Amino acid sequence: MDKFLITGGTPLQGTIRVSGAKNSALPCMAAAILTEDEVVLENIPHVRDITTERKLLSSMGAEVDLPEDHCTRIRCAVLSDPVAKYEIVKTMRASSLVLGPLVARVGVARVAMPGGCAIGGRPIDLHIKGLEKMGAEIVQAHGYIEARAERLKGAHIVFDKITVTGTEDLLMAATLAEGETLLENAAREPEVSDLAALLTRMGAKIEGAGTSMIRVQGVERLHGTGPGKGHIIIPDRIEAGTFLVAGAITGGDLTVANCDPSHLGAVIAKIQEAGSNVEIVGPDSIRVRAGGKLRATDISTEEHPGFPTDMQAQFMALVTQAEGVSLVTENIFENRFMHVQELIRMGADIKVESRTATVRGAAHLTGAYVMCSDLRASASLVLAALVAEGQSVLDRVYHIDRGYERIEEKLCSVGAPIERVTNAPDPAEETASL
Repeated sequence: MDKFLITGGTPLQGTIRVSGAKNSALPCMAAAILTEDEVVLENIPHVRDITTERKLLSSMGAEVDLPEDHCTRIRCAVLSDPVAKYEIVKTMRASSLVLGPLVARVGVARVAMPGGCAIGGRPIDLHIKGLEKMGAEIVQAHGYIEARAERLKGAHIVFDKITVTGTEDLLMAATLAEGETLLENAAREPEVSDLAALLTRMGAKIEGAGTSMIRVQGVERLHGTGPGKGHIIIPDRIEAGTFLVAGAITGGDLTVANCDPSHLGAVIAKIQEAGSNVEIVGPDSIRVRAGGKLRATDISTEEHPGFPTDMQAQFMALVTQAEGVSLVTENIFENRFMHVQELIRMGADIKVESRTATVRGAAHLTGAYVMCSDLRASASLVLAALVAEGQSVLDRVYHIDRGYERIEEKLCSVGAPIERVTNAPDPAEETASL
């Protein structure tokens, strides 16, 4: 099993490039189900979840080709087996994204309940309620959801709570439904807008994507992305945010390129508040530089455009190095503090009560053998290891491979002493033997 071996203490210098957004690529790949024509997607990241999605689509009968680097061609001319099998999707929560497109396109879907990171409940009930309002008959049994409908009908759907995958799933279903669908309290994340842009290119009639109210006029059929270049997936804002924190926590001078600064407003504001200099240096580049001692800063995760839950763990690593006491409140997932115990093993002073972690900063972190528990927790441990004294070993880095493309190579390119290994000694055992 792969591990990361990281030696702390080196400020990051140079330019690091961001890959395409995994959380946008996954729904866009699912959108290919809605048409018999070819859908071409560019700027696809090389991460485990994308590989899983390709396997999933292929298992349903789709033709999935990789004609060139970071590009995929999907043709769902025949969907002979509209089932998202558990053995394929058990590690990926985005499996629910094929539910709506399958029902809309072929009238039936059988989808395993979502897997993925163990960071809290990911209820699929909002997907189910919405599809039922659109006329689908749904049965849940043996770990699967089965949905059937001759043709979905447009409906007025008000989400009980904001849900990104729920918004994306029902948005895709609505494109082929009969009549108008109105989605209220919809998610406003950039990934939703990117999916809507692809669907519009495929012939869908969508208004209001990126706002809390999305209106969809159903059409009889959708087509592919058409001749020429395919749809270009947006940059990964969470990867970009992670690298911005990497520059800040190491006191370096790092330019994060191939990103969209407009997607990172809340993250940039908090890094600046913590004492680092952040400057937008171009339409797709942000520079972060040391600005003296880091300062304690509170965050509270919210739906977009608030501070993203997917950046909470990384920011917690940052404020372990800040002077003073920071409060980190998690409002989206109830079990997203799994990185805390590993940070404490490295010397952090963190106490958790309910949904709030109190972080006493300016902690002297030391290298340790730590365990990655989920995707973003893994990123926080990488960041902590970059400033810890001595060497750290991060085990189970397959979690980070789900959503970050060759992160160790990218960090190496800007000076981070990090390598991927298959075996590594526990730093504590080495110290004890001296």
